[in-house]
Amino acid sequence: MRVLQVGKYYPPVRGGMETHLQLLCGELRRRVALEVIVSNVAPRTVHEVVDAVPVTRCARLALVASTPICPTMPRELSSRHYDVLHLHFPNPMSVLSYLASRAPASHRLVITYHSDVVRQRRLLKLFRPFMHKVLQRADAIICTSKNYLASSEELQPYRAKCHSIPLGIDLSRFSDIERHEVEAARVRERFPGLRIIGVGRLIYYKGFEHAIRAMRKVDGHLLIVGDGPLRRSLAALASECGVAERVHLLGNLDEDATMAHYLASDVFVLPSVARSEAFGVVQLEAMACGLPVVNTALDSGVPFVSRDGESGFTVPPGDPDALASAMSRLKDAPELRRTLGSAGRKRVHLEFSKETMAERVLEIYSALGPNP
Repeated sequence: MRVLQVGKYYPPVRGGMETHLQLLCGELRRRVALEVIVSNVAPRTVHEVVDAVPVTRCARLALVASTPICPTMPRELSSRHYDVLHLHFPNPMSVLSYLASRAPASHRLVITYHSDVVRQRRLLKLFRPFMHKVLQRADAIICTSKNYLASSEELQPYRAKCHSIPLGIDLSRFSDIERHEVEAARVRERFPGLRIIGVGRLIYYKGFEHAIRAMRKVDGHLLIVGDGPLRRSLAALASECGVAERVHLLGNLDEDATMAHYLASDVFVLPSVARSEAFGVVQLEAMACGLPVVNTALDSGVPFVSRDGESGFTVPPGDPDALASAMSRLKDAPELRRTLGSAGRKRVHLEFSKETMAERVLEIYSALGPNP
């Protein structure tokens, strides 16, 4: 079976969709004839092999509303022969390129629908007719949770061909945590008492401002790993709230340092406030480290990943008092933290490994069969 994956970018470009695509391709390459087409970040087309996966990065001539403009992508798609074309959405360039390309007469179209277009409403108004043309053409649409499928207006006409396949992570990264213990001990020494960790870009939908406000009522340290345009305003808010000495904006950390901070912490917080947070993969990483999770009741996959009362607590979005209450409840109950953390670790291993994710995708490919 020949499978062509089409995404927005591919690592080393960082991002949730990019990480997912790399993990998926790393598993699929052993089972199918695989190739990847994405945008480059430079105005030239590059053909390379990344971890045994052939990747074509199409020349990007412009960036419009976070969408790469790659005039050569339709030609690249037209030059390939494939049995399955797997598009990763949202990515207007891949949709337009597919519609403009000369697709093989016999092929199956699979779409992984990572999220709705939430913020760029003007772009969506122009793009929606093309998006729905491809969604109508699709043989199968993969959603990352049943929650997101139920809450997406765009997907309601296509529910009959939608399948729920949660995102997965590489659990081997968490199999040798002892090697991080020396650095984790340093983190504990630097931040004594309760340590609450949040990980993500400092952007509007992550809701870190509410976690900072919650710290006025929580005796502990809030460690925020990540960077972004809101860093300065979040630092100013911490000072305004009188918690600057207990809120630590640590910036981007490498994988080993991030792991050490997870392992040194007692609670993980995901205070997101908009359905742009479609899934929250960082919850999986925290759960794999045995941390209880405090997340928010978004109409997305976030509360599906970590379930209220099972692996942590789910509170209303945008509510610092509710965040503070959940954090404080965990602060005073170490046995509860261990119970929730253990349940979360078990859930990750049962439902969210990269191997399970890839096997479910392969089942969809196989079930579709050849195009009649």
